[in-house]
Amino acid sequence: MAASNSVPSNIHISTHPCLRAKLSQLRSKDANARETKALVHEIALIVAVEALASELNSVSSALQTLLPEPVPVHHLGLYREPTTLQPVEYYNNLPYHRPPSSSSAHPEIAILLDPIIATGGTSVAAIQTLLEWGVKKVVVIAVLASEGGLVRAAKEGGADAQVEIWVGGCDQEVTDQGMIKPGMGDVGDRLFLAIGK
Repeated sequence: MAASNSVPSNIHISTHPCLRAKLSQLRSKDANARETKALVHEIALIVAVEALASELNSVSSALQTLLPEPVPVHHLGLYREPTTLQPVEYYNNLPYHRPPSSSSAHPEIAILLDPIIATGGTSVAAIQTLLEWGVKKVVVIAVLASEGGLVRAAKEGGADAQVEIWVGGCDQEVTDQGMIKPGMGDVGDRLFLAIGK
């Protein structure tokens, strides 16, 4: 399903036929944890190739596969609180949580991997953290998103922020529980067999 023509120009929704087929397989309730993990990896890889081919000169394992040399990988752990749907940070291993004042220490670009962008809250929180840390450009790579979540994340940081979002697919609606509709269920639960927790 494609987003309407009203999405900002910094949102890129893939139309790659192989990706569309894999996204359809991922939506299947019959996909087990191993298949789900493989499909998420393959979709992320296709989206990452599209992003790299389009604008990146210079990673999660899918991106590290594409790069000729290892790059630093930092982790931000965020989850969405189920009642309020607000993001909660539980882990941050950015060095010093802010680079030193030396301009050479500021990273030029950060690649943010967020498998699902439903309400956009966790993406927005991660983008804010990276921009406050000193990153000049944030490229978000996602498997699936809602249109509203995409627009919310794309507007983060205001007119001066350089935020580009690359996504495998886009659905129109989000349920009252913050799940994409029709979506594919809770991918984290499917990946880590935490269904019904």
